Amino acid sequence: MRRFSLAWRLGAALLVGLTCAALGVSAAEKPQPCPEQTAIGMPDWVRHAVVYEVNIRQYSEAGTLAAVTADLPRIRGLGVDVLWLMPIHPIGEQNRKGPLGSYYSIRDYLAVNPEFGTKEDFRQLVTAAHAQGLRVILDWVGNHTSWDNPMAKEHPEYYVRDAKGVFQPPTGFDWTDVIQLDFANPAVLEAQYAQMAYWVKEFGVNGYRCDFATGVPTSYWDALFAKLRQLRPDLFLLSESELPQHQLKAFNVNYAFSMAETFDAVAQGRAGVSHLDDNLAAMRATFPAGAARLYYTSNHDRNSWDGTEFERLGGGAAPLAVLTYVIDGVPLIYNGQEIGLDRRLQFFERDPIVWRSHPLTGFYRTLNQLKRTHPALATGAAMRRIATTRNDALYALVREAQGQRVVALLNLTARDVNDVTAYDPALAGNWQDVFTSEKVTFKATTPLALKAWQFRVLVSQP
Repeated sequence: MRRFSLAWRLGAALLVGLTCAALGVSAAEKPQPCPEQTAIGMPDWVRHAVVYEVNIRQYSEAGTLAAVTADLPRIRGLGVDVLWLMPIHPIGEQNRKGPLGSYYSIRDYLAVNPEFGTKEDFRQLVTAAHAQGLRVILDWVGNHTSWDNPMAKEHPEYYVRDAKGVFQPPTGFDWTDVIQLDFANPAVLEAQYAQMAYWVKEFGVNGYRCDFATGVPTSYWDALFAKLRQLRPDLFLLSESELPQHQLKAFNVNYAFSMAETFDAVAQGRAGVSHLDDNLAAMRATFPAGAARLYYTSNHDRNSWDGTEFERLGGGAAPLAVLTYVIDGVPLIYNGQEIGLDRRLQFFERDPIVWRSHPLTGFYRTLNQLKRTHPALATGAAMRRIATTRNDALYALVREAQGQRVVALLNLTARDVNDVTAYDPALAGNWQDVFTSEKVTFKATTPLALKAWQFRVLVSQP
């Protein structure tokens, strides 16, 4: 389901002048810029990680956990590190949307959707993933439940109700298949802690991607995750929000909603390349020091509701995918991107991916290998823009760590760009292109030429 309007996302990202005070109960918490403070940081294993989102229902003809387990060697061979599984739990039947319902209408947080398999199937998936060096995070819906979740009958006080005691869907959305939890009741936190702890203790999951994290008070997340980290300090906790205050105590990484929208605008010619820098500047002005964001060109929401990356980004799909890897942050792939998935997957019905051979598999494998192994692409490593005589068309940047550098040169327009000069001391030296293996030597001031939408990623050589 679609989460936020474009205007809200962009406006939220640009708010300034506030402090990161803890908030109480709110339907949709507002951003609280806090650049003077320091982010909680992330487990070391996340710094080089690539997240791979799995839509179990659409992943295979079978649509099961077992089918994902069988495909783990291929997934690991792609070079990703983290499996994010969309919600695995039973889906509510009351007020259901579509024949199969939304994954985000949870009927039982302690069970596995029989459509996908059993708890033993899930255990085998996690065990096999860990054996191959993959971590597994679950999609967690903490803001609301289905109408027929047993908690609604057993503990109606856990929910927001009107004067007549009627349960209420979240306000401001068309989410008629779910009802809002009441975070003013401390028992809700205790119940949710027990549910999340169950999957950590019993199955060894490595973290959670928290759906619509904006709907839950930051103070609630802070308290909940303080308890959860006592079980496993190295959990990876991902916020589906762009709230800066989330990274003070609770989450390791936020979504980059506003940058994803900026990608669309740049690729479609509605915004200039400089808007990428504007977005990064807004992040620095609002997020705590050391904060990190998740970058992507597609995910389940974008694919189903906004269109494939090819529809939205056109020729910019590849260079902007490169940018999600070389920019300072955590990159995400949505299942099927690696084989050029060129259709919108149905959200409430079965619509399996048709797997095939595709050149993009090698493209993503190369990027994943670079992200996983090069010190300059670790999240938090130094990054700066390289100046060129065509900053309006080329996005050039350098990452550097441990005496090693990565330079990305991206033409983000549909026009060839010739006779360009780039200026930066970091350019001087010998380089190798990670995609073509071509070796080049640059000076601090060097001429460049890139065709429409062309990209180059260069690693420094001794």
